[in-house]
Amino acid sequence: MRSISARPDPLDAVQRLARIVPPAARLWPATALLVGDTLAGIGFAAGISGAVVQVAAGWGALLPWVVLVVAAGMVRGGCALLAARIGAEAAQRTKRGVRAALVTDLLARAPGGRATTGTLLATCVDEVEALDGYVARFLPARSAGALAPLLVLAVTAIASPIAAAILGITLIPFVAAMILAGGAAAEESRRQFGALSRLSGLFADRIRALPILLAFGGEQREAERLGTASDDVALRTMRVLRVAFLSSASLEFFAALSVALVAVYAGFNLLGLLPFPVPEKLDLARAFFVLALAPEFYLPMRRLAAAYHDKQAAQTAVERFPDVLFAPPGVTVAALAPETAPRITLTDVAIAYPGSDAPAIANVSIDIAPCEIVAVVGPSGSGKSSLLHLLLGLAPLSAGRVTIDGVDLGAEISLAAASAWVGQTPLIIPATLRANIALAWPTATADEIEQAALRAGLGPMLAARGLDAPIDARGGGLSGGEIRRIALARALLKPSAVLLLDEPTAHLDQAGEAALVETIRAACRGSTTLIATHSAVLAAIADRIVSLEPRA
Repeated sequence: MRSISARPDPLDAVQRLARIVPPAARLWPATALLVGDTLAGIGFAAGISGAVVQVAAGWGALLPWVVLVVAAGMVRGGCALLAARIGAEAAQRTKRGVRAALVTDLLARAPGGRATTGTLLATCVDEVEALDGYVARFLPARSAGALAPLLVLAVTAIASPIAAAILGITLIPFVAAMILAGGAAAEESRRQFGALSRLSGLFADRIRALPILLAFGGEQREAERLGTASDDVALRTMRVLRVAFLSSASLEFFAALSVALVAVYAGFNLLGLLPFPVPEKLDLARAFFVLALAPEFYLPMRRLAAAYHDKQAAQTAVERFPDVLFAPPGVTVAALAPETAPRITLTDVAIAYPGSDAPAIANVSIDIAPCEIVAVVGPSGSGKSSLLHLLLGLAPLSAGRVTIDGVDLGAEISLAAASAWVGQTPLIIPATLRANIALAWPTATADEIEQAALRAGLGPMLAARGLDAPIDARGGGLSGGEIRRIALARALLKPSAVLLLDEPTAHLDQAGEAALVETIRAACRGSTTLIATHSAVLAAIADRIVSLEPRA
């Protein structure tokens, strides 16, 4: 199932973040814990002030205040730990959901486009990872930063209105410094993130092409290119750190200034040395209490300032996500899953890819009866693969009509769930033979996987290596025929009424092709089968052959 929707209106980064961070990740438990940390800080300040006053009275009077200090410290540690854990779990859920949506969008894209494999990989890994700090740290810190200072200010006002006024006045330049620092850091962060994304994409693409680079002696040139990109990232990262250090220094200055002013006021008030009259006279307990509370007033905002870079990184990342992630729910695509082999009818079908001057195929009409085997032949470029991709939803239907047992195949109907597919270049993952075959049907039992492997002609391989034989990502140690038989075993494992084969015998020698053709002949029984091939030997097993001509 996938969702089709109209292109959404342009959204700014804040709106995009609001769309992809689900309500469950608003982190009210983490916010509550951070506010609880502030309340425990108030208790800690009360314990300190009470202990100072009772020092001369002996352990009997001092002990309750010491217990309060220790208990408050333990509560603060527990609140911080639980808030971090809740934030991390919410961030993990958010990243998992965004990555799933990104992969779904990438798989549904039409072939072509300007994005490289490395760029797409960087989007799904690095750019999604930038959401971690935003969800785990910034969101709870922002909510707590709006409430916790007010609590501290209110409690301080009860003990000393003048001290509370000092804290409130010094808050103005503190907020101004945060705004200026955030504005200065935003653009530098955006540039640094863009450079990091380019480096990640370039590195992934070069790793993918490493055998070609080594074969043609291009490793030195590409190493220099990667070095240049790396230096660019390092330069931009230092600019971000420079802004971060300056902003941090300014924030710490105003926070320290407020504590110093409260300390000076409390001390002079106690000594009666204030050069101006005030409507209050502090005792030792109240003076120590407001002095201990002063750092607590700025702690939530300092925590927010420390996480502000996470917000900038997340905003920069979501600007690079495709618009489809921020669209409202659209039309649900129904999955056709006929229990028996269906009739597939193509009438005057045309496929034109975006940006292409000519259609891949045009005016193609084929009527495939249930359980019939049809071979599609033609020279390279005639559109054989595109025809199969159309049935899987991987190619656009530009004109004409496709029906499955009379049901139109289009934007709201997909045949992929009912199809078994063997492509030109079978995917091999770094895992066991068992895991590679089970890609088609993860819930299959061990016996079902083994039977599919035997039906695909992998008996000699099973006898020699077993289903748990390790396979690397490039299929090292496997012949071309074995790789194609693994792909065929996947198709046989999946319960399906339609079998789509794209050049399944390409690049095999005569003996290997003949053996695989017999396996394919047996696999086609009971399924409506469409085979794209250049091979006359494979085409000979078909009930009918359809020839395509290349488009000009």
